[in-house]
Amino acid sequence: VALVFQQFNLIPALSVAQNLAFQARLAGRLDRGWIDEITARLGLTELTGRYPEQLSGGQQQRVAIGRAMAGRPKLLLADEPTGNLDETAAGTVLDLMLELVRDSGTALLLVTHSQAIAARLDRRAHLTGGRVAA
Repeated sequence: VALVFQQFNLIPALSVAQNLAFQARLAGRLDRGWIDEITARLGLTELTGRYPEQLSGGQQQRVAIGRAMAGRPKLLLADEPTGNLDETAAGTVLDLMLELVRDSGTALLLVTHSQAIAARLDRRAHLTGGRVAA
């Protein structure tokens, strides 16, 4: 299980490359080839030597998604992953995240207030009055 939050939660003292490898290393699943693929697919190749404070919000969220996916989780939990991004960056980040989880076979549980984002998901459940409604 891996997590992506609304706040990026990157480790400020680590470069993009180090942040991407961090979770996979902790899980004992460090696969450089997979991390290189994620890095390229998320458009981060030119940014691997930079640090979080040197990145835009969209770039930071792409790193957060890459870090979560680096360990090849069976389940990705995403809490408002585009909530802190402008509409353009949010669309790009969502496209990349959906592509990665579909191609890797990772299940995604995403929480959002956005009907537009929810409409792009395969299945939806709504919480109303503290109850789940399909």
